[in-house]
Amino acid sequence: MADNARAKRLADLIREVVAQKLQRGIKDPRLGSHVTITDTRVTGDLREATVFYTVYGDDEERKAAAAGLESAKGILRSEVGKAAGVKFTPTLAFVMDALPDTARNIEDLLDKARQSDAKVREVSAGAAYAGEADPYRKPGEDDEDAAEAAGAVDADETDDTAK
Repeated sequence: MADNARAKRLADLIREVVAQKLQRGIKDPRLGSHVTITDTRVTGDLREATVFYTVYGDDEERKAAAAGLESAKGILRSEVGKAAGVKFTPTLAFVMDALPDTARNIEDLLDKARQSDAKVREVSAGAAYAGEADPYRKPGEDDEDAAEAAGAVDADETDDTAK
C-alpha cells in the first residue's frame, strides 16, 4: 500500500501527462481543444487511475470525445508509464465529470429562489403587521393588563345589578 502523498503526486503527474498528450500528441479529431482534464484520482495501491474530463459542446461531441478517449487509452497509458517511471503503470479509466452539470443545476435553482424572493418582496411591499408594532410583553404590563381586565369585570357586574 502506497502512502497518500505518493498517490497524490502520481495523480497530478497523470493529469499533466494526459492533458499535454491530448493537446499535442493525439491527432484524433474527436479529441479537439474542447476536452479538458479536470481531476485525476489514483487508488491506494497505485494500480488504477480515474481521469475526470469535461467536454464543451453538445451530447454528440461528448459521445465522440468518450469514444476518442477510449481508443487513445493505450497510448495515454504508455506515455504515463514513460513519465512516471513506476514498476506498474496504472490502468486509466475516463469518466465524464458531472461538476459542470451540477453547477448549472445549482445556478438554475438559485435563479428560481431569487425570483421567488422578488415575488415575496413585491407582495410584502405595502403590507402591514398583523399585530402591534411591538408584540412582546414587558415587565409591569401584566399588572396593568390584570387591572384593566378586573376593571372591565367590575363594570360588567355593575351593569348587571343596575338592570
